[in-house]
Amino acid sequence: MAERAPLRVAFVNIPRRLWAGGHSYQRNLFAVLDRHQPGAIVPVLFAGMNDAADEIATLASIPNVEVVRSVAFDHAGRGLLSALALGLDRPAVAEFRAHRIDLVFESARFFGWRLPLPAIAWFPDFQHKRLPHLFSRASRLRRDLGFRVQIASGRRIMLSSVSALQDLRQFYADPANGVSVVRFATEPPLALLATNPFDVVAQYDLPARHFYLPNQFWRHKNHRTVIEALAILKQRDFHAIVVASGATQDPREPGFFEAAMKQVQARGLDKSFRHLGMIPLEHVYALLRTSIGLINPSEFEGWSTTVEEAKSFGVPMILSDIDVHREQADGIARYFGTNDSEALARHMSDVLASAGPVIARNLQASLEERVRAFATDFVQLAQETVRSVQPR
Repeated sequence: MAERAPLRVAFVNIPRRLWAGGHSYQRNLFAVLDRHQPGAIVPVLFAGMNDAADEIATLASIPNVEVVRSVAFDHAGRGLLSALALGLDRPAVAEFRAHRIDLVFESARFFGWRLPLPAIAWFPDFQHKRLPHLFSRASRLRRDLGFRVQIASGRRIMLSSVSALQDLRQFYADPANGVSVVRFATEPPLALLATNPFDVVAQYDLPARHFYLPNQFWRHKNHRTVIEALAILKQRDFHAIVVASGATQDPREPGFFEAAMKQVQARGLDKSFRHLGMIPLEHVYALLRTSIGLINPSEFEGWSTTVEEAKSFGVPMILSDIDVHREQADGIARYFGTNDSEALARHMSDVLASAGPVIARNLQASLEERVRAFATDFVQLAQETVRSVQPR
């Protein structure tokens, strides 16, 4: 029997500055496919001419990843208008054809209901339904329309959690074209773990004992509850340090970061809440590995990258009590209500009191099984999607 040729799957670059979690998802997916499913899929990354060269170079360095740079991917809005009005994003599809694409992976971009290629639409979450107050009416309707046209166009839908599946059924019903839950697991590249973690801690002049909060500074990420918990601990003369990193600009709410940091200053928490901004990924892993605990206070997640990374290293976790965190952490975390700063403060003081010597954690043995399952499930979904549109 002839060996099956690898599927050439089109991915569109997700800039880290716009969505750090989506960028990390693609980088991780490409790496685990190469390691655990070699020869099954060739990821072909389509990037705009204006996308960050260093980010593209990092993705291109992953074995078997091909990169195509084209102006067709510089203007997503223009392509969407064409896809909706004419049924096809012609410039993008021309690039897909030129590079012999077998399957298109759509993430936050729709290429048209007349797309002549099989496609998987990844719906990371349904935040616009669960937290509609965080969206303008126009952006909420635009996102809802995007999901509906992808469903109506026959896309195979991929979700990252059972929690998201429940939301899909509540808000959109079960699409006849099929839905799959593919839980992702992260496998940090060894090259990004080569830096001495304690050198990174020293570089930022941080204390050895710190909590880590690597979330973008968007309102639903709920840094406010962490700041309030620190204020409670300060009143009790209990010293705790939270180190935060990530993008500070939320296009939906300009000025939110600055307002929050003014609250930090007003409460005298400058030394307790340290925000580093966007930092290199190797530094993210270093701070996570040396932290005494990960805090994720988010009001909503599809499947948290930060929680996955903490699980990869066995970092203790203090998480907001939302369904997906319960599903994802599988009972190995402490939980608090999204508005319960008192409970968060109590968990933080308990972790500090029970923490042992400061160490740099290594990858957990259990990681291998989770990552292999992620790669296998993704490949199976891709192959099934291609087979389903081929003539029998």
